[in-house]
Amino acid sequence: MGIVLKDILAVLPGQGKDEVKQTSIYIEGSRIAAVGEMPEGFREERVIDGKDKMVIPGLVNCHTHSYMAFMRNVADDLSFMDWLFGSIDPIEQQMTDEDTYWGACLAIIEMIKSGTTCFNDMQMNIHQTTRAVKESGMRAVISRGLVGNGNDEAGQMRLRQAYEERDAAKDCDRLSFMLGPHAPYTCDDGFMRVVSEEAKKNGMGIHVHLSESLSEVGQIREKYGCTPIEMADRNGLFDVPAIAAHCVQITDKDMDILKEKKVSVVTNPASNMKLGNGFAPIAKLLEKGVNVCLGTDGAASNNSLNMFHELSLLTLIHKGVNKTPQCISAREGFRIATINGAKALGMEQEIGSIEAGKKADLAILNLNTPSLTPRNNLIAGLCYSANGSEVETVIIDGKTVMEDGKILTMDEDLVYKKVNEIIVRMGLDKKEY
Repeated sequence: MGIVLKDILAVLPGQGKDEVKQTSIYIEGSRIAAVGEMPEGFREERVIDGKDKMVIPGLVNCHTHSYMAFMRNVADDLSFMDWLFGSIDPIEQQMTDEDTYWGACLAIIEMIKSGTTCFNDMQMNIHQTTRAVKESGMRAVISRGLVGNGNDEAGQMRLRQAYEERDAAKDCDRLSFMLGPHAPYTCDDGFMRVVSEEAKKNGMGIHVHLSESLSEVGQIREKYGCTPIEMADRNGLFDVPAIAAHCVQITDKDMDILKEKKVSVVTNPASNMKLGNGFAPIAKLLEKGVNVCLGTDGAASNNSLNMFHELSLLTLIHKGVNKTPQCISAREGFRIATINGAKALGMEQEIGSIEAGKKADLAILNLNTPSLTPRNNLIAGLCYSANGSEVETVIIDGKTVMEDGKILTMDEDLVYKKVNEIIVRMGLDKKEY
């Protein structure tokens, strides 16, 4: 179907910075056929009037755990290790495959409704998140979370599951896969080496949590005599394209390693603050030339999957921490949430900006809202005043998955019903209203 976004304000890549311009965008099949002039031979089958609307490249959530969406607001105000091992791990042990599926469905609905068109996920129960992605029309990169010691059978089993899931999803080009060694405190030296060798052998990237908390850093220093980032590096995790989530408690040497090995760092400001882990040195990482991207983490620790909220925190927090209002401008923040995320996933030629030839992954915002009125500086508005509710239509891979705020590919009411049944079955419905 040939779709035209006619006379619409669009955030477009310019000379050194993104710019908002009025234009028309032509979508043919799964891709943007042209920006500006109608391409020769284009068949106009559907026109979306751009009056009072703005289109942006879909946001890229570079680190989350979609299955955790049903754990929202059940483990709050806890220290990191108490939260993870005292509250979340016991819930995960009760999960069924269907729980993972419905959690992922809920997460995808929330992400689409707030303008995210691609997410990078670390999950546990294979086939369930990919099932939700296929049905919803979403785009995703999936890592089966890997935990192990040396070459133990449990770790090998999880690796086999990762390959099984990858191979079963070859029919969906909106899905791609990485290997996901969970963290230095759940993967020892030997298992990290196993995973890095598997990644090299199979041409896969790495998605890993690193240096999220002071307790993690202290534990790894005591056990291995180095930082988590040094441990990951010496065991080969950075010898393939790697995404390191968090990187909150890091040294200058750590930053140099990340730069040298071209590791992409995913900052998750809401989760890091909520768990009391601190603020990642994003300004320093950017100065060093590290590719920084943005993620929400899971809803169990955020408790939202709204990238507009995360974008606002990103562009505000570091101004205060560094005591300079020039730290991470709105334009820089928007690129971190879009094209930098695409680059981290190895997809910068496919998604992350509105350009001819790229995938048509787009979010259309209603500008007749209090948060975006008046239209003084709309890129600033995306970071400092928008909240995600302005998103009314979302197109992924050239297909409309939400129109006028209504999800077209999933039964929202059924998802809410199923998620509420899960929390009752698990005894998580504390009814503290």
